[in-house]
Amino acid sequence: MRGPQHILLVEDEDNIAIAVALLLEREGYQVTRASIGSQALPNIRAIAPALVILDVTLPEMSGYEICQQLRRDPELGQTPVLIMSARSSPAERRKAMALGADAFLAKPFAVHELIDTVNHMSQGPQS
Repeated sequence: MRGPQHILLVEDEDNIAIAVALLLEREGYQVTRASIGSQALPNIRAIAPALVILDVTLPEMSGYEICQQLRRDPELGQTPVLIMSARSSPAERRKAMALGADAFLAKPFAVHELIDTVNHMSQGPQS
């Protein structure tokens, strides 16, 4: 593998985005942040990340909408998606998975849970 793996973090809350980016950068990942939902797909096309981390509640386009559009795109559809949300009911988890998410983390989450999930998901295409 060449260089650090790239992760796109789509999160509108600065404090969460800064904390997640710092944790992932310490693990050796390169992190790009988008704070508006409509920025997600153009960024995914531009950087071809190993993983996309989506918040659910975003300005302009929800994480669910982004995930659904990503899965419909033949060029981008295999990109792994981790959805993070404070809405953590079983129904929200089912919705995220039904729309194409590969994993779901409830906010607030434990640091090791985030790192373990990202490390597992970014190891390459899921079989």
